[in-house]
Amino acid sequence: MNSFSTLFVAVLALATGLRLWLSWRHVRHMQAHRNLVPEPFATQIELAAHQKAADYSTAKTRLNAAGIAADALFLLVLTFGGLFALIDQSTREWFGSGLVGGVAFIALVMVAGSVVELPFNLYRVFGVEARFGFNKMTLGMFLGDMVKHAAIGAAMGLPLVLAVLWLMGQAGSLWWLWVWVVWSVFNVLVLAIYPTFIAPLFNKFAPMEENDLKRRIEALLAKCGFKSQGLFVMDGSRRSAHGNAYFTGFGKAKRIVFFDTLLSRLAPGEIEAVLAHELGHFKLNHVMRRMAWTFAISLAFLWALGQLREAAWFFEGLGLTAPVTDAVALVVFFMVVPVFTFPLRPIMAMYSRKHEFEADAYAARNASGDELAQALVKLYKDNASTLTPDPLHSAFYDSHPPASARIARLRQFSAV
Repeated sequence: MNSFSTLFVAVLALATGLRLWLSWRHVRHMQAHRNLVPEPFATQIELAAHQKAADYSTAKTRLNAAGIAADALFLLVLTFGGLFALIDQSTREWFGSGLVGGVAFIALVMVAGSVVELPFNLYRVFGVEARFGFNKMTLGMFLGDMVKHAAIGAAMGLPLVLAVLWLMGQAGSLWWLWVWVVWSVFNVLVLAIYPTFIAPLFNKFAPMEENDLKRRIEALLAKCGFKSQGLFVMDGSRRSAHGNAYFTGFGKAKRIVFFDTLLSRLAPGEIEAVLAHELGHFKLNHVMRRMAWTFAISLAFLWALGQLREAAWFFEGLGLTAPVTDAVALVVFFMVVPVFTFPLRPIMAMYSRKHEFEADAYAARNASGDELAQALVKLYKDNASTLTPDPLHSAFYDSHPPASARIARLRQFSAV
């Protein structure tokens, strides 16, 4: 072991310990406030619903904590436990050290990771979600989705991996820049084809019926200057009792999708206000900004890999024998570096919460802030979202503002 080995183990222990401590804080905070509905919601949410949300969020947090510990252990097994080296040696023996061997190495590491995640996913769906009345999936549906995801991942991911490994070997010192270009184009392409070719493999999408709600939504779209390929209702109730609405696609392929569960629970004005919030993300360029940040971060990561690709101390410090193949360098780097970047999460979460406040303000200007607040309260209740998250845990993880802060801001907008 070299000095980087010591640094890596120390940072992994600190990051894992911090994440587990944050989970413990979150559970303790929710349970401490379990028996009293927060004042802003006291007239709208019953104590039983509030307690269900606390218990549901507690169960999810405890499961996530177990996953955090398992992920850290798996990473240690991959590195110092020799699993990376074993998979690399096996794939070289079976497929050689060229492109095919590299693709096989990456595929086997992904399969190993999926095997580790499978028990947690099964318990999440058939344990936690089922216990609190949200799961509608059968085991057959769950396994069918797994097969579909694997098939889509292979069909789309393998050509991408081949292209990346070829560029790493043939594109010279600026290979990382060319890989970034290919990766960026691939992501934009996926966004464009997802609504039409991928999403229908998992759910049914029916055009929204001609009625007063649709006309009301179309008037809002015209007011906001938003064009899409259409309004669709998704059979989300086949898999879950949770409700949602979202935009999907990119450019001219944008679609507006409502879960059937959402339409059944909210009043027309509330649905319009929820849609206005989502429109705000597009009209305020939040989607493009987040894409730009994602592409910028990926460029920085690929540049860093370009600098470390020949650094023996980095790979030897992780239990590997240098020099390593391009496939090993790629996988190891992108599994290890997040250990060091975890402290940056509050910055990303804060940026996302800022966008949510801005989208709420846009909705209040173009629809009704009061009805958006009413819709959010219903969604918090129906989805059993906790009203009392631990502030520090929320600062690290939550992409949306806490319920109390969001509702208070909406009431300010309505009072103006």
